Amino acid sequence: MAHDFIGEIDGSGGQYLKMPAGGSRMPATAETVADRLHYVKQDGQQVFKYAVKKISELCETLLQRNNFTADDVAILIPHQANRRIMVATAERLNIPLERVLININEYGNTTAGTIPLATRDAIRQKRLKKGDLVLYAAVGAGYTAGACLYRWAF
Repeated sequence: MAHDFIGEIDGSGGQYLKMPAGGSRMPATAETVADRLHYVKQDGQQVFKYAVKKISELCETLLQRNNFTADDVAILIPHQANRRIMVATAERLNIPLERVLININEYGNTTAGTIPLATRDAIRQKRLKKGDLVLYAAVGAGYTAGACLYRWAF
């Protein structure tokens, strides 16, 4: 059962985290492939700062408006894009790393699959039990960002 969620889109970050080609705007051609325009391009320092700040803000907002604190969170399951972002976010939220699911070292950044894979790993590792408060968070291209607060029901 979902408790609450926040989703945001901030197009001002488009220049910092994007895939220049693909889709209908710039379909694949021999030139776009040769120019490597179908790979993610990013300004790593800018993305790091934005991700940590935005994910922390969204998580704090969810917790506050639902009368919870970081101490109530059984596990934080973030998007597995960058270990440094996950660690810095956990520190900013005051959630100990033992309550953060980090599996990027096993799979890399599987993009949209990171949160489902991390949830599966949390289940396999018996880190989720019925009634646990789970905090999910992600930031992505453009910038998009979101967080979900769930009461684990299984």
